[in-house]
Amino acid sequence: MAFEFLKPVSDEVQAHAMLQPQHAIGNVINIHTAHTGLPQLNGVQMVLVGVLENRRDENALLQIKNLDQARKQFYELYPGNWALNIVDMGDIHPGETVEDTYYVLQQLTAEFLLKKIIPIYLGGSQDLMYPIYRAFDEIKYMINVVNVDCRFDIGDIEMPISSRSYVGKMVADQPYNLFNYSNLGFQTYFNSQEEIELLERMYFDATRLGMLDEDIKLAEPVMRDADVVGIDMAVVKAGDTAFAKANPNGLNGKQICSLSRYAGISDRTQVFGIFEIPNDASPTGAQLIAEMIWYFIEGYNYRAEEHPINVENDCLKYRVPIEDEVLTFYKSNKTGRWWIELPFLSNVNNKLKQQTLLPCTRKDYELACDQNLPERWLKARRKNEV
Repeated sequence: MAFEFLKPVSDEVQAHAMLQPQHAIGNVINIHTAHTGLPQLNGVQMVLVGVLENRRDENALLQIKNLDQARKQFYELYPGNWALNIVDMGDIHPGETVEDTYYVLQQLTAEFLLKKIIPIYLGGSQDLMYPIYRAFDEIKYMINVVNVDCRFDIGDIEMPISSRSYVGKMVADQPYNLFNYSNLGFQTYFNSQEEIELLERMYFDATRLGMLDEDIKLAEPVMRDADVVGIDMAVVKAGDTAFAKANPNGLNGKQICSLSRYAGISDRTQVFGIFEIPNDASPTGAQLIAEMIWYFIEGYNYRAEEHPINVENDCLKYRVPIEDEVLTFYKSNKTGRWWIELPFLSNVNNKLKQQTLLPCTRKDYELACDQNLPERWLKARRKNEV
């Protein structure tokens, strides 16, 4: 079992947890320590796992040593009104080769998926998303991946995998399980025109930083449709992380916490990861990471169990004639969230049945009423026609 490769949290972090007030997170979750060993996973909904691997980070000068600062800050927080059983499983240490680490991470993720436990990964380089994606190979076909990042990370598929090319490997490597890739927060000047054009040709989704600045709620339907969500901390502006290497522009702390909550509240999301955490993580950056974890858990606690949504019994149905189409929208009676039907996929045999409803917003419905086809609906249709 892959669990045997998990190393306990350090004695220093354990001692820090014990020093926290009685009701702080450090004293209400189970922690893998050298003294107590691995906690039992019966009845556990969520686990925290560190992955100390960053050898495929093109900009990393040193091996990531630990994630102690983020853990300490997380342990100091107080839980919300959560009826959840959460375990800190400790860390995956680097294997002899990067491929060894990938294997352990893939096997571990597959174990969690089978047990219906959601892992929250804290990691080094974001190429770790690739073995997480491959963990679905024998479990679920055709998954959606969301990358919150200033870069697309498609890269050159002919070159070895790295933190800047793992998405290209998802697209190119068999088995082909990637149904949709979405980027949130990209900045044009960090991405080549070739990558931008490739993303458009494949009808993948990308939302610019400026659009999220105008309306962060645009990200909610994207997150609602995600199986795996990965966040590159480089997407957060330097002033909100105080990391030595960070970008002057990016999402702010409030926005990245909102995105973390959207990922948590998505009934579909099964894996959540925060990557590119540097060795020199400042107290400010570590605190922000701790709050992102908190908001993901908070979102999970308020899941509405609407995947798959029962459109016959739980929704209001709206039909909108537009051009030579009749668009069908559904609004949840429970949460007020919206979906749009993709009729061109309804007869597809097998893998795509789960994709026949696309999360959307009320604004998409209003645009359709004004005789404008929603952009994500158009992309889905074009992709199906290819």
